Amino acid sequence: MPDRLSALDASLLYMDEPATPMHVGSVAIFDRPQEGFGYEQLVTLINQRLPLLPRYRQRVLGVPAHLARPVWIDDVDFDVHYHVRRSALPAPGTDEQLFELVARLMARPLVIERPLWEIYLVEGLTDGRFALVTKTHQSMIDGLGTIDLAQLILDAEPHRPDGEHDDANWLARKQPGVVKLLCDAIGETSRRPAELVENVRSAVNDFTASADRAGSALGGALSTARAALFPSADSPLRARTSTARMFAVARTSLADYRAVRHSYGATVNDVVLAVIAGGLRQWLLSRGVELAPNTTVRALVPLAVRDTDSGAPSPADVAGNEVDSQLVDLPVGESNPVVRLQHITHDMAEHGRSARSVGAAPLLRLSGFAPATLHALGARAAGAFSGRIFNVLVTNSPGPQESRYGGTARLREMFPVMPLARSQTLSIGVTSYAGGIYFGLNGDRKAVPDVATLAGMVEDSLAELRGASW
Repeated sequence: MPDRLSALDASLLYMDEPATPMHVGSVAIFDRPQEGFGYEQLVTLINQRLPLLPRYRQRVLGVPAHLARPVWIDDVDFDVHYHVRRSALPAPGTDEQLFELVARLMARPLVIERPLWEIYLVEGLTDGRFALVTKTHQSMIDGLGTIDLAQLILDAEPHRPDGEHDDANWLARKQPGVVKLLCDAIGETSRRPAELVENVRSAVNDFTASADRAGSALGGALSTARAALFPSADSPLRARTSTARMFAVARTSLADYRAVRHSYGATVNDVVLAVIAGGLRQWLLSRGVELAPNTTVRALVPLAVRDTDSGAPSPADVAGNEVDSQLVDLPVGESNPVVRLQHITHDMAEHGRSARSVGAAPLLRLSGFAPATLHALGARAAGAFSGRIFNVLVTNSPGPQESRYGGTARLREMFPVMPLARSQTLSIGVTSYAGGIYFGLNGDRKAVPDVATLAGMVEDSLAELRGASW
């Protein structure tokens, strides 16, 4: 039987549009080792890991007449050098130049006729640094059979890729013919005839239209909720998504979050959300948006969860596609930073009572750099929601506090790049690593051209909360 895309994977493909490509990414900045680290070493490293990720040498093939969902097939023309690319900034390259390049790379959709991933080696950064920029389509990453490439290429110890890998003589399986595809589709349809209607609807992009109709069916209640969440009709967080992006980062210290946590009985995740709320408040005010005391920005916050009957979560539990999305109203109208934190702590506690949330410890036991995969799973979970019911996507995943290495190069910083949904203009990914908490802010270039200003205000918001007294 063919390796058919799941309903969610197929829907993510159908949702892929020029203005809203459905890939997730990351920007990893490394210290260049004394012995150097270049393009060939990166290709060798990835070649060594590809046998562990067979999906990364497969592409999507549609079924004639859309009688069934597409299938994964081996790419008979697979060329690792197509996917592993090299770029350089005019030395000495600044972080701002790097993030401008990231924005342009992330705005480009992946090519459906190829395996749906790319990785860029960006050289020329100041202080002898280089960056790896990854792009992976959400349909590829289910967290169980396939993880994010950025997770697999990072190790706890430095090592030099030696050019040898277990699957050097890999041969692609023959592409199934039209007759085979049709017979398999007809066989599956005969067992599950209701899927035929759904497959045809999906083929004409009815997935998106269905989401719109579902949102409209909520009628006046939904309109009222949206007005209460964000009364300003000209809000920069409510605009048509364009095809261009802006990317910026914020760098903060994990110690500051822990200090606030101990002072107010919150969690680190609560403090992260309160810091984002404070940054959004200042940014919206700087844009001339009027904020009432009860104004909120609704954030979709995916959280790793487990089955309530499975006992203590294991790494395998967390690695599966078990991500629950919570809608959190960020109190941007509240001027007191401590009160903002208390509101968020209360909202998050309601979710915690479900006993399904997974704490940081099990996530950190996952091999490699687990946040890369967990951010992707968060984006997948967000894909099940209509963009009508939230303003901003916020994913937060704890990372290891010990150094990680790509080959012999030490990872210095890692910034997630989360996608934008239709009518969304801002997404925020947060990752902790080696004593720091790093924010990646992906904004629509037309609606949020000042995303770097917002990033600075996120850092200011932490300082405000850290120095507040109650």
